[in-house]
Amino acid sequence: MEPIRKDLYFTLSAEDALRALGTSAERGLADEEARRRLAEHGPNRLKEGQKKSLLQLFAAQLNDPLIFILLIAAAVSGLLGEVADTVIIGLVVVLNAVIGVSQEARAEKAMEALKKLSTPRAYVLRGGTVLETDSESLVPGDVVLLDAGRYVPCDLRLIESAELRTDESALTGESLSVDKDAGLVLTDGAVPLGDRRNMAYASTLVTSGRGVGVAVATGMETEIGRIAGMLEEREERTPLQRKLAETGRVLGIVALGICAAMFGLSLLQGRGAFEMFMTAVSLAVAAIPEGMPAIVSIVLAIGVQRMVRRNAIVRTLPSVETLGAVDVICSDKTGTLTQNRMTVMKYWVGGETPDAAELAPGQNAVHRLLLEILVLCNDATSGESGATGDPTEVALIEAGRRHGLEAAALNAEHRRTDEAPFDSDRKLMSTVNAYGEGFRVLTKGAADNLLARCTHVLRGPEAVPLTDAVRKEILSAAGAMSDAALRVLGVAFRDSGSGDLEPGEMERDLTFVGLAAMMDPPRMEVKDSIETCRQAGIATVMITGDHPRTALAIASELGIAERPDQGMTGMELDACSDEELALRVESLRVFSRVSPEHKVRIVKALKSRGNVVSMTGDGVNDAPSLKAADIGVAMGITGTDVAKGASDMILTDDNFTTIVAAVEEGRNIFANIKRAILFLLSCNIGEIVALFLSVLLGWPVPLLSIHLLWVNLITDTFPALALGVEPGDPDVMRERPRHAAQSLFKGSIGFLAFNGLLIGLLTLAAFVVGAMRYTSVHDLSILWHMADLEVPGNPLNALGLQHARTMAFVVLAVSQLLFALSLRSRTKGLLTLGLMSNRAMILALIAGVAVQMGVVYVPFMARAFRVVPLNAFDWVLVLALSMVPLLIAEAVKAVRGGRGDGAA
Repeated sequence: MEPIRKDLYFTLSAEDALRALGTSAERGLADEEARRRLAEHGPNRLKEGQKKSLLQLFAAQLNDPLIFILLIAAAVSGLLGEVADTVIIGLVVVLNAVIGVSQEARAEKAMEALKKLSTPRAYVLRGGTVLETDSESLVPGDVVLLDAGRYVPCDLRLIESAELRTDESALTGESLSVDKDAGLVLTDGAVPLGDRRNMAYASTLVTSGRGVGVAVATGMETEIGRIAGMLEEREERTPLQRKLAETGRVLGIVALGICAAMFGLSLLQGRGAFEMFMTAVSLAVAAIPEGMPAIVSIVLAIGVQRMVRRNAIVRTLPSVETLGAVDVICSDKTGTLTQNRMTVMKYWVGGETPDAAELAPGQNAVHRLLLEILVLCNDATSGESGATGDPTEVALIEAGRRHGLEAAALNAEHRRTDEAPFDSDRKLMSTVNAYGEGFRVLTKGAADNLLARCTHVLRGPEAVPLTDAVRKEILSAAGAMSDAALRVLGVAFRDSGSGDLEPGEMERDLTFVGLAAMMDPPRMEVKDSIETCRQAGIATVMITGDHPRTALAIASELGIAERPDQGMTGMELDACSDEELALRVESLRVFSRVSPEHKVRIVKALKSRGNVVSMTGDGVNDAPSLKAADIGVAMGITGTDVAKGASDMILTDDNFTTIVAAVEEGRNIFANIKRAILFLLSCNIGEIVALFLSVLLGWPVPLLSIHLLWVNLITDTFPALALGVEPGDPDVMRERPRHAAQSLFKGSIGFLAFNGLLIGLLTLAAFVVGAMRYTSVHDLSILWHMADLEVPGNPLNALGLQHARTMAFVVLAVSQLLFALSLRSRTKGLLTLGLMSNRAMILALIAGVAVQMGVVYVPFMARAFRVVPLNAFDWVLVLALSMVPLLIAEAVKAVRGGRGDGAA
């Protein structure tokens, strides 16, 4: 028989699968054949992505238009002999790259311990002998043995199964263990992964029973390997990266335009070629906020440290801000919205339906008997750290423990003498346990199957005959629980004089005790978090591999969905084209029974509608969609290694509420970055205005290139960083999320133009006032003599020009320092905010003034910057002029009464 597609072996019988793979259930593969296949298919392991070298990480940080412009400016400055300019720009570029590289390197180092993606050992039949071997040596056609507690090493078509169950939650999102049946043959090739009960898949866990399977796929050919292969798609840039790149391109074009304009104007004025070129270079320097890349990186790095304190590890700096733009959070159900731990939620006993907390085994003998049966008719292993085994049976052990019934003590008191293991046909499990001088049969299983074997039911302490009416009542209660997405088990008992019974003797003439209904419950804190997201304009979407009824029930309880028509299954999704899905996707809130490919399609459909999408998950099946989302968020405790490797951020507490905290942090960080950028650009526009108007009027340039670089890289850096750590706005989560395509400068163009013009005019005013000291002209007629400053022999000699430039230089720096105070909020005044609520800003002002005074008064620095000392009267003028932007901004806020854009 010819081999078929490896993903269709579930459509073959076990015998046909063995023939197709050229192997034998009795002997397995011969050693020589296994070696040949190993050479053909390669080791049974996942291909690891190539790690970036330190040099590649460093180069990636330089791949930015603004950085290119800075490097060109540094090169031009060097060619012109302006060594100080070149050194300063070079230091900024290196600092920016080092910050980014160090953060990414730290994050990757934290991930090194999370790279084990397969079980290390496996039992395999080779040449008729069972061997324990490295799972990496397995090949298609190998016959593999499975038992409880062992991870499945590769994709298997089962050829034998005995009460075999596997936990596939990491792969499919299904909370419950899946019953496996080697004898099952599925004829429909489109059966979802979670329903292929004759298959066992790599990296899933055997929770009970045993089995034998033939390997149909290994390594990257497995389902988990196929998912890992989907992670190799090209990474997209974050919204902030795109906006900063756009800003860099615009600034580059502006700089070139200004240079060209000044070049032409200087030609018309008849200026010398060298002077003309230096003027153009000065204007280009003024147009570019050289410190912006480093400041943005530092603010993001500070945000990363804040996120660590809030239980999140951010792997790349821009991911912090991206969360602030998120308007859709797509979340896996199992382990993310739910606890990934089956829990008994409700009971039916004696005609009543108490919740788990309302059961009273201490006062009610029937309640105690119900719990005793759940704990004793159970194969989970109980220890000091909790129970282990099948999730359903673990839930029953924990239900008893919550009411003081410890499994170890009960089993010691009522030792097991016989049992009838669970069978998928009977859908029942029974044990015989010693009770005093006699024995008692304890049975649990599907309610309808169990009732068929019952003759009586406990009503209070007495057993009464089981009538049709009571049977209907019990089945109705079980149906209501099932409709609420609860898994229902019935329990019954029969006293016996013997402790050794045949299975047929055990499960007859039983007395029905009650029902226990369980589910993987929602995390208690998630509902409030989802409501917070709703108020913040963020939609929450559940995407899971679980059953539609279970998914909708959980979504309804959490407030994600209100109506059944807000759900879609994987099969319905397959019937939709990408265009149809894009049209419908924003009205849907629950996607169930979906595959990893479906999750990626959903994320991409949401992104195609202009949404910024966060995907949250912990399973292998979540990894491709984590990668496809604008930001992928993985669970750090329960999350699989594949999911963590595909994510941008990892939650160390596995708490959905941390995502909401991260969104809040991201919004505040974006607001702070916007404040810093608006501050820097306002200042740079002021520099452009001062230089452009001076050239237009034929005056000497009031500021040299080194002055501009100093202000842009040193003086402005302190307040920009202080704005970057401005305390978060408590109302930020009441605002709608910004649109992904929204400009960084939306609503701020007029603000930039006004304040830039104001700072530029004040700088020119200081230049003019500074020139008056060396002339007898002390009125506005000085404006017509400013062009004479550089004329040889003019009374306004070189010292006068230096003094005028010093005044302009200091006013430019100090006015910008004080202006930063007003940018802490566009709506709230300083008195409302509190002057000391951002102490970093106060320190920034002190440091900025200190370094500026150092330039003026430290001799070697004064010589390098070509400035002269100022007297007391000069400082009074400097402070008077410098306070104007701050006073006007505060007056505008007072007049507007708090209206406006609070984000910046």
